[in-house]
Amino acid sequence: MSGNPYQDDHGNHDASITNRSGGGHMDSAPGSAAKMHTGDAFLIGDSMTGGYGKTGPDILHNCTIAVNKGEIAVIVGPNGAGKSTAMKATFGMLNLRQGAVRLDGEDITDLSPQDRVVKGMGFVPQTSNIFTSMTVEENLEMGAFIRRDDYRDTMAQVYDLFPILKEKRRQAAGELSGGQRQQVAVGRALMTQPKVLLLDEPTAGVSPIVMDELFDRIIEVARTGISILMVEQNARQALEIADKGYVLVQGANAHTGTGKDLLADPEVRQSFLGG
Repeated sequence: MSGNPYQDDHGNHDASITNRSGGGHMDSAPGSAAKMHTGDAFLIGDSMTGGYGKTGPDILHNCTIAVNKGEIAVIVGPNGAGKSTAMKATFGMLNLRQGAVRLDGEDITDLSPQDRVVKGMGFVPQTSNIFTSMTVEENLEMGAFIRRDDYRDTMAQVYDLFPILKEKRRQAAGELSGGQRQQVAVGRALMTQPKVLLLDEPTAGVSPIVMDELFDRIIEVARTGISILMVEQNARQALEIADKGYVLVQGANAHTGTGKDLLADPEVRQSFLGG
């Protein structure tokens, strides 16, 4: 076994990078088109209907998204399907007209994104997700803004997970490659010791080799017990690592299943994966 807690090929039970406890309970919402039981899901966006602003049109329509502890859940679908909107709804970035969001059994529907971070949610947006003029290490330190304890062990774990960041820790983050910037963004989110990590298009604009590396690191994070909810355009590759997958169409659930089942579904393959 490696000395790196994220690189145990047999799974990982080191919880030192996360501050998790408990678990929620909820059944799938009627009419959500969800085919999987979500009774033990840690994060649940239940029957979410809503859009941006108080008077804007609804983008989500009775959409249900859930992820269990230590699992990777992936949201895929065509452009304009509401994938990022569904994730942002779980993080409190838009108004829900119907539905609820629960984390660890607690209703957090009315909490601000800032308060959800304190509760244990980490969010990495697709763009503008680093402080370009700051060094890599300063970016990571910014991620520890809610911490009142010694975060040096967490930073060491982030450097173990992303060795290139340790090598470039004194370099301005804006000088890094696209893939390295994404590592900084994920590392900064991990500095909050999240219970669940939301990733919006983490492999957008990177090469296939970098995409595979990022997916490997995401798997390693999930092995520590952190739940991962991820939006991805690279649907086939994302479903290959997913415990659970959600296919959205026009803001509603179209298909839900394990990543393996969705990859084998002829309708999903034909409509969303290129056959």
